[in-house]
Amino acid sequence: MLLLCQRFYSLFVTSSHMLARKWTLAAVPAVCLLTLLSSCSNDDDNNVAPNLRTKIDYAQLADTTSYARLFVDQTGASTVDLSQGRARLSMIRAMDTYMKTVTPAGSTVVLDGTVLKNMFANTGSPFSDAALNTSGLAVRTVTGLSATDPEKVRKRLDDHFVAIAEASKSVQLTAAEGKAGKLGTYLVDSKGIELGQVIAKSFIGAFQLDYIAQTLFSDQSLNADNSKVVSGKKYTQLEHNWDEAYGILTLNARYGMNATPTSNGGESFLGSYVWEYNKEGFAKLHPAFLKGRAAIVNNDKTVLKEQALLIRTEFEKAIAAAARGYLDKWKTNATNDAARAHAFGEGAGFIYSLRFCKVNGADDAFSDGLLNDLVDSDPKGFWGLTNAKVDAASAKIKAKFNL
Repeated sequence: MLLLCQRFYSLFVTSSHMLARKWTLAAVPAVCLLTLLSSCSNDDDNNVAPNLRTKIDYAQLADTTSYARLFVDQTGASTVDLSQGRARLSMIRAMDTYMKTVTPAGSTVVLDGTVLKNMFANTGSPFSDAALNTSGLAVRTVTGLSATDPEKVRKRLDDHFVAIAEASKSVQLTAAEGKAGKLGTYLVDSKGIELGQVIAKSFIGAFQLDYIAQTLFSDQSLNADNSKVVSGKKYTQLEHNWDEAYGILTLNARYGMNATPTSNGGESFLGSYVWEYNKEGFAKLHPAFLKGRAAIVNNDKTVLKEQALLIRTEFEKAIAAAARGYLDKWKTNATNDAARAHAFGEGAGFIYSLRFCKVNGADDAFSDGLLNDLVDSDPKGFWGLTNAKVDAASAKIKAKFNL
């Protein structure tokens, strides 16, 4: 269009000189000339940049397609970098491993709350993996980002780190109402809460779900630049946003690649609970990530946003189903306090995480209300749970998430 405009202008000027005796430039209505030139300019501004990559046929995508190997540049080099997402997933796995050092029978380990805080913030070289220490990344900085007060979410976890360290001083004692110690192999605080499980499951919502769903899959992130590669990298910013989410979900080359009907195949945290509590959604996730990444290559925002919503929805379904599932396990282990405490600790962490399930409209009030009715309003905590309290919470979750 710009070329056409240039040619017209040239013809117009030439004709103006030739026909000067009959016309003058002033005789041409100014509005016509301005409209034409404006049209040329606007048309040029609205041109869509050509695809940076060769388009991908969605029909060629398969459940077994490798994520990193499919997406390449014109030289055949992979445009996928999962390192940032995987580093943060590895950090929460390392924290979980450290907290579980109190689990073995006869353990005398006393946890250090400062060590856990340092792992959360990645300060003081707290990890045995030197690459994590020098990564420049931390879980703390991307936790609770969608919250009205993100620091409140982070401080809650910091407080839990201090509390579990305090409880671990009683690791060689048997827990009872008002007394921290072990129930079976599980360390609980004076209210019977297994804080290690509450912390781990809180990470699933406050870090994994929230950072993926509300930051990496936000409208702003899904509209990130996709016309040029990031300086010094092989990916665009939009490609990297999507890849970071995939890395946060799994350390495997392909999510679910080793899973069987009886094993999650080495998946962990959110990835493992989608397998356990949302089998239908589990089968959809890798294909959805593939299709979304292909949509980025194709500059297809409609398909991209469809896949982002699908992934978020299946994540939320798994978290809500896990919350109800662990409440049910509390009921079915009526004569086994150790099993009940373990089940409730997991359930409480998932209930806290419900606040980050924005697709289903959950929020702080919903999540906090459930926890308050279950244990927070009762000085006995876990020891004061009843079937009625558990049934009421389970029913509210079922209704909220249409389970």
